Amino acid sequence: MNKINKSSVAEFFSDWACSIQIKDIPKSVKKKLNIIVMDSIGLMISAKNEPYIKSLVEALDEKGDCSLIGHNKKVSPFNASIINGTAVHGEDFDDTFEGTPVHVGAVMVPAMLAVAQARNLSGNEFLKGLAIGSELICRLALVAPTAVHRQGFHPTAIFGAFGASIGISSAIGNSSNQMVSSLGIVGSMASGIIEYLAEGTSTKRLHPGWAAGCGWQSANIGKSGFAGPRTVFEGTHGVFNTFAKATIKPDFSYLTKDLGSRWECEKLAIKPYACGTMAQPFIDCSIKLKSEISNVNEIDRIVARVGEGTVHRLWEPLEEKQNPSSPYGAKFSVPYCIAVSLIDGQAGLKQFTKKRLQDTSLLNLASKVSYEINPNDEYPKNYTGDITIFNKNGTTISANQNCLRGGKLSPLKEEEVYKKFEENLKFSNVKSDEITKLCGKINTIFNIKNLEDIG
Repeated sequence: MNKINKSSVAEFFSDWACSIQIKDIPKSVKKKLNIIVMDSIGLMISAKNEPYIKSLVEALDEKGDCSLIGHNKKVSPFNASIINGTAVHGEDFDDTFEGTPVHVGAVMVPAMLAVAQARNLSGNEFLKGLAIGSELICRLALVAPTAVHRQGFHPTAIFGAFGASIGISSAIGNSSNQMVSSLGIVGSMASGIIEYLAEGTSTKRLHPGWAAGCGWQSANIGKSGFAGPRTVFEGTHGVFNTFAKATIKPDFSYLTKDLGSRWECEKLAIKPYACGTMAQPFIDCSIKLKSEISNVNEIDRIVARVGEGTVHRLWEPLEEKQNPSSPYGAKFSVPYCIAVSLIDGQAGLKQFTKKRLQDTSLLNLASKVSYEINPNDEYPKNYTGDITIFNKNGTTISANQNCLRGGKLSPLKEEEVYKKFEENLKFSNVKSDEITKLCGKINTIFNIKNLEDIG
């Protein structure tokens, strides 16, 4: 299906979404999506006691049939989508897609879980909507790499709304025309500015959940016959002419070429560390060098070679990045990530807490980290890390990470994914037998007759 025989991209993609059957989804895609579900549910539970989740649970308490995972409470589909999605993305430990980084599970798993429980759908219907929506999000991320970030918006917030909309549209049986309208409608709901970077506030956490909730609303509005613009993607005032930097020209063939025969969502990466995607390779560099450092006080300075496109999110303003205002802000500070992993040898949930941020020796080391632009850096096609440590005695040591560990070039092993799931649940004091039971449910989630008891 390479030839576009419809007048808009949304129509072409919706026709494909209506035609796809469970048997058309490759086993490799099902396996990856099952991993995404496990990773996402583990993160929902790990964040259940965090202040930002408690705030949302208090604020969004409309009763309904949809589980707040880990809370033994049910609310409306819209509110469940928002809260569960915020929990998945809350600590920035969720899956990511390389290129223009988007977080798929934080949007699609809450969105599809909500509609499955609200409409008493099967695991197969859950899977189909999850696959369709995830694929749209990933392909949207390829259309104009980095352009949405550069315009000041969060790609997950924008692209995620479209994925949730078409995934839910599929699940509730929308026709192709209804799907197209739903996509057009959600284009007016999509939102999410990245001003959270200024002080590390929590609005980024909310973005995937809001996108998932907007997917629910738009799919139902579209089903009612309410019309949305068919040219929501490529139109004069469409997504890429509104939310993306005009100097980066979109290539809409990424939304249509080899649709159904090549699955981009199969390439989703599972993060090994609880922080921003582009910071991850630099953590690997630090961990590689940790054994060569006997005393961090003997370090004079650390220089990272970086891609220019990462600077405005992870390196500037440098004074703030060297001394983050909040644990959340620390997740988007490469100086902090390098320093904490060089000292602790890891960068999990425990490395980004208020207590850890009060360690003066850690912050002193972070203040010694600076950057220089590497004109040959492969970002955004590939995420790499490169650091050099200059010691006070005049010696230097260096390390390089040539790709995102957990990504398409170096995927995590199944046991590593399960270990992450287990550690995240233990972080919220879930008992081992309960972890094993939940893991069993997730492993068979696509075969369950109804998903009412998930949660």
